[in-house]
Amino acid sequence: MEHVAMNDERSADTQFCHMVESAPCGMVVVDVRGVITFVNRQMEDLFGYHRTELVGQSIEQLVPERYRAAHSGLRDQYMQAPLQRAMGVGKELYGLRKDGTEVPVEIGLSPFQSHGVRQVVATVVDITARKSAEDRFKLVVESAPCGMLMADAHGTIQMVNHQVEVQFGYEREELLGQPIEMLLPRQYRKGHSGNREAYMREATARGMGEGRDLFGLRKDGSEFPVEIGLNPIDLAGQGYVLAIVLDISERKLAEKRLAKQTLELSRSNNELEQFAYAASHDLQEPLRMVSSYCGLLARRYKDKLDQDANEFIGFAIDGATRMKHLIDALLLYSRVGRSQRPFSLLNATDCLQAAIKNLEHAIKDAQAEVTYDALPVVSGEAAQLMQVFQNLIGNAIKFRSDRKPVVHVTARRASTEEGVEWEFAVTDNGIGIEPEHRDRVFVIFQRLHTREEYPGHGMGLAITKKIIEYHGGRIWVESVKDLGATFRFTLRGEASSSERVPSMRDAAA
Repeated sequence: MEHVAMNDERSADTQFCHMVESAPCGMVVVDVRGVITFVNRQMEDLFGYHRTELVGQSIEQLVPERYRAAHSGLRDQYMQAPLQRAMGVGKELYGLRKDGTEVPVEIGLSPFQSHGVRQVVATVVDITARKSAEDRFKLVVESAPCGMLMADAHGTIQMVNHQVEVQFGYEREELLGQPIEMLLPRQYRKGHSGNREAYMREATARGMGEGRDLFGLRKDGSEFPVEIGLNPIDLAGQGYVLAIVLDISERKLAEKRLAKQTLELSRSNNELEQFAYAASHDLQEPLRMVSSYCGLLARRYKDKLDQDANEFIGFAIDGATRMKHLIDALLLYSRVGRSQRPFSLLNATDCLQAAIKNLEHAIKDAQAEVTYDALPVVSGEAAQLMQVFQNLIGNAIKFRSDRKPVVHVTARRASTEEGVEWEFAVTDNGIGIEPEHRDRVFVIFQRLHTREEYPGHGMGLAITKKIIEYHGGRIWVESVKDLGATFRFTLRGEASSSERVPSMRDAAA
């Protein structure tokens, strides 16, 4: 029986040796004194020794010198109550090769009995590649321009970068191992743990507190606005959350400044519009009186005054007339955007035809040809959109060349993120506009020609621009000097329009 038992033990030892030898990682067996009794081929490859150089030697031979003194004490402590576990959990472990270089390793310990002698088999894994990847990850995290911290499923902080230290005023040693709630203002802590647990149950990458104002709590007790992005991470089967923390204090201040400036600008514009309306309205009466009395002088004393006096009276009447037109234009400009009536759906062709009707005499006198294609249904105020067409067509007739004036109006669909948009084009064959003046023509009181060359008050295109912008659109001009111009503007409309008129190439001539 003893012979059989000995054979069984030898067979078990042989199987154990074969198993260890064929393992894909380094394996070393040591006794209670820390003496190496067996190593496999992977250990030879990993540390650069032949096994005959290791068997019978102390395991501390494979430990960097700076760790040897502590290692023997930890080994003796482990041997008193050996259990299967990983060695150095949470610590960085290194092995010492024969050539003096160090290799980062991960070690697992398993105690066993052989021939009644207690021994430990250590599994040694070279984690150089993983360590390199971790180092790169840490470098990226550490150099990130925003705060980054990682917490486990219980909300315990496991990692922070330098920006978190800067943002919250803590040293990282003060944060590691602490609950994430220490970085929250007190009024938010109670509900945060429940929110955190709910997030961990269905963790997905997302922004935290979307639609709500979030705040962080600094070490000095001050609060600051933050924006937080959450990313779930799985490490060795354990769930973690990587939080990206942005300090948005400057953005919030900029938003407040912008809101204040917008409010002040709106108030200033309202006051300016009210002033323009009141001033223009109050000027009407004395201007009518000046014009009326000048006309009375011209009629009553026409044959009693010399030529100079008649000419002076004519200048006064002309000036009063031009002033009236300018005041009317100012009143129209100030009224744009003051209406409280909601926009309605309008057939743009109706607005265009009304404008052509108002310009009937000017079109006839200039022998102009005004044509248009089928136009869509748009959203707006009929009177104002009629004014847009009237101003653009009237300008095309006024700034004509030696050729017969030809004006054509078209529209094409241009869908945007905000919805359906229609781009209109009013094209003429007039004198055109030089490139450097294309923006200037929309500025109030700006004129490119003298009043003697082309009469007017310089308000038409400024009014047109204000109307288009009030309708949520934009306007611009494309032109070649002496070859004509195309004024383009956009208006919101319907996706499809059944309210179309047939194409009319000779609507007015």
